[in-house]
Parts: sequence; C-alpha cells; structure tokens
Amino acid sequence: MISNEVPEHPCVSPVSNQVFERRLIEKYIAENGADPISGQPLSEEQLIDIKVSHPIRPKAPSATSIPAILKSLQDEWVICLSSRISCRPLDRSCLTLSTTLATLKPQAGLVTPQATPASQPAAVGAGGEAMEVSEQVGMTPEIIQKLQDKATVLTTERKKRGKTVPEDLVRAEDLSKYRQGASHAGLHSASIPGILSLDLCPTDTNKVLTGGADKNVVVFDRREEQIVATLKGHTKKVSSVIYHPAQSVVFSASPDSTIRVWSVTGGNCVQVIRAHEASVTGLSLHATGDYLLSSSEDQYWAFSDIQTGRVLTKVTDETAGCALTCAQFHPDGLIFGTGTADSQIKIWDLKERTNVANFPGHSGPVTSIAFSENGYYLATGAQDSSLKLWDLRKLKNFKTITLDNNYEVKSLVFDQSGTYLAVGGSDIRVYICKQWSEVLNFSDHSGLVTGVAFGEHAQFLASTGMDRSLKFYSL
Repeated sequence: MISNEVPEHPCVSPVSNQVFERRLIEKYIAENGADPISGQPLSEEQLIDIKVSHPIRPKAPSATSIPAILKSLQDEWVICLSSRISCRPLDRSCLTLSTTLATLKPQAGLVTPQATPASQPAAVGAGGEAMEVSEQVGMTPEIIQKLQDKATVLTTERKKRGKTVPEDLVRAEDLSKYRQGASHAGLHSASIPGILSLDLCPTDTNKVLTGGADKNVVVFDRREEQIVATLKGHTKKVSSVIYHPAQSVVFSASPDSTIRVWSVTGGNCVQVIRAHEASVTGLSLHATGDYLLSSSEDQYWAFSDIQTGRVLTKVTDETAGCALTCAQFHPDGLIFGTGTADSQIKIWDLKERTNVANFPGHSGPVTSIAFSENGYYLATGAQDSSLKLWDLRKLKNFKTITLDNNYEVKSLVFDQSGTYLAVGGSDIRVYICKQWSEVLNFSDHSGLVTGVAFGEHAQFLASTGMDRSLKFYSL
C-alpha cells in the first residue's frame, strides 16, 4: 500500500494483486504507467474497485501518539471557541448580511434552523441533530483562518471599488448590438453530440474550457481559434468545468461520481477527488484557489483540497433527504448556495457547516444559481420556466422574471462587474441588473443552450449548446 493507511476507496491491481487507495494509485499510474509493486504496465481501467461499507476511518499511525492526541483535542477546542466568537464586521454591508443570516424572519418565507422543531421537514442546521457532518480530514483552525483572511481582503477590495463601474465595461446600448461572430463545432465528438458545460479563465477570458457528452474536457484558445488540450479520463459525460484563475489547471465533474484536476500544460489528470457516492451535480472554486465545493445526487456537499485531493468535510441535511442539483460560492467564500431537486435554495455557512437560510418559491428542481460580484444578489433558475432574484441583505425574493412556457434554464452568470446577467437555456438572454430589463436575445443554437459566460468587461459573450457548438457574440 502506498500510504500505509487504511484506504477510503480501496481497489485491487490485477497485475500484483495488491490493494491500493484508488486516489493514490491513479496518481501513480498517471506519472509512471506501471504497478508500484511489480513494475509491470498498469492502466486506470484495469483497477478493480472493492465494495466496502464506510465505517469511521481510523486515524493514521502518526496521530495515535500522546502528543498527537493532545494536539487533536486542542485543535477541536480551538474550533469550538472560534465558532462562539463573532468576527468583527468589516463594513456595513457585511454586517447587514451576517446579521440578517443570523436572525432569519419567518415572515420573509425563510426557515430559522434554531427555532424550528427537528420534527418538521424544513428544520435544518444549527441544532446538530439534522445535519450529518462527515469529517474526512477536518476543517482545521488554520484552514478556517485562511478562509476568514481571504474574505477580509475581498470585502475590503469591494468596499474600495464601491459602486463605480469599470471604465472599459461595455455599455448597455453597445451590448444590445452584439451579433454572432465565430462558431466552432469541432471541439467535441460528433458521434456523441453535446457540450454540457462552459467556463472562461477569469484572468484571461480568451482561455475557454468546455465539458462534453463525449466524456472529454477541452481547452480552447479563442484568440488563436484552436484546441489547446483534450483531456480524457472521465467514464461518463462531463457536467461541470472550472478554469483556475492563476494556475494552468482546470477542474471537471461528472455523473461518474468523480472530480478531476487536470494540468493544461501537461495534458494529463493530476488528481482524482472522490468526494461523492453518486453523480456530481455542481462545482465551485473557492476564492483562495485552493479548495473546491461540490454537490451531488448523494445529498451531500463536500469541501475538498485541490492539492492533496483530500475531502476536508462532507455535510448532508438528513431531514430534507433530497439530491443537490447545483452549488456556488458567494464571492467572499464564507457562505455558499446549493440548489435541490425539490425546488429549494439553501444558503450555508462554510466555517460552521450549517444551513443558515432557505429560499422557497420555485417549483421543480433548481437548475442553476449565481451570486453577483456585489455580494448582494443571488439569481436562481429552476424547471418552472422562471428566473428569481434574491436580496441577501433582506433575505427575500425581490424580482421574478417569468419566461416563456416550457423555457428551460440551464445556465446563469453575472459579468465580473455585476452589471449584467446572462441566461442560457431554450435561448440566450442578457438582462441589465437593477432595471432587470432584457437587452439581448439570441436563438442561434439549434439545441438547448447549456452554458453562457462573459468575456472581460463584457466585451464578448460565449455560449455552448447541445448542438455541439461553441459560439461567440460581440460587436
């Protein structure tokens, strides 16, 4: 065994008949292409999973000494203390948001976990009995402090920016003149058509990332109009993709229950994160760039370390008993939202790992959620042909946009300034925020639109669809 520890996901190598932790053996195979014991050629496909129940994972040998046990108890005590101490509000808007989330009003259509009896289906969170926290590695005090420090920096930056709009941002009157420019249909397999997910690199939006029904992840250079890398490894379609803002690294998730970390320059998979037991339905990168949030049909959300591939924590709401359909971090990274198959939007506190607010109102599974960069607005879409806008300060739905009958919302995204909101589904629509009036409508895809994304300063719009095409719109 590579790690000398009890494996979480054991598998057998038919070459040496040895048992390995799947995450570690996959990484070894990716680097060496051979069995670590016998040295004979070995591929990932040859590995045989061992079906086991999941008891509480034993501690590593290094954690069983007296000093290590004392250190572990001290860490738990620090976490308990930190959870009781309120952080100093950084600005008025942060105070408003945190105070509102802490004192939810039933008349606002929300649930207060602390005040609702556990016997009611809507009860979640703070009492503990409704939440199952699966502590895989642990949210250490160091990690929690790292999350808090990043939120402090981001909130301060947002306060400095204020309400000023970037000078280079495309104006609404120019955006309304956008037309389709380039269209690319050769990124993914024609025999299994459909691009299911899209993301642009936040620091260079000419770097495009797509996930296909053909199980492949494709990196595309918009400026050069050529494929940079085709990444193969998933055993089912690729439903979510994310481009890292600062590294030549991308992430993907699939109904094959895995999350994969890929090197763009190396063109290979460098990490397989096995956080879930069922289809992974949502993926969001934390603002630190070091952690991934994922949601799954197994009813859990998970928080994982991208460097080690370790799952730091997994949480489910046992009272709901419902699959999660999507997940997205708030821009500051201390709270996040998940959508459910039974039409709920749940807001979670990451540090406490508790459900702090529920937004009812949709009917049908929630298909997409998006937080605005201003930190105040949340946009949600579901299989009810409607788009809802929520104010996180007041915790209420302040706008509902009713779309055409049978309109399917598949993708929602705000531009980086929070000025525009794009909707992808039965067609493409762009709304100007605050007025919430439609400024663009495209019907160029011959199939369902699965992804929409804004270029830097909204200087172009990108979209993907089940017609296998990647399209760009601009002046």
